[in-house]
Amino acid sequence: MTQALKDIIINALEEVKATKITTIDVRDLTGITDTMVVASGNSNRQVKALANSVVVDAKAANHEMIGIEGDDKAEWILVDFGDVIVHVMLPATREFYDIERLWSVRPNDADED
Repeated sequence: MTQALKDIIINALEEVKATKITTIDVRDLTGITDTMVVASGNSNRQVKALANSVVVDAKAANHEMIGIEGDDKAEWILVDFGDVIVHVMLPATREFYDIERLWSVRPNDADED
């Protein structure tokens, strides 16, 4: 089910012209989700439209959304589907928080420091 949902999410993001779509497998790092999808929008309006597109398309395919956060300011919107969490961000917000790097550190990598 995760792969089907991930495909729906990526297609929804591509339809609204998201940039820098990245998927991160976090199964080895956390028990809260399997995959994170990170994408950028060029304005608050586009970030909101991207998140909305994901929600609408996933619901149309009978995937249940657990929650959504950040849609009031639309600098960083998180959409939680359980197995997949989607982060849609403005480029500056994405660069500042750098969650791709944060979630790509494996336990063995931390031991090497």
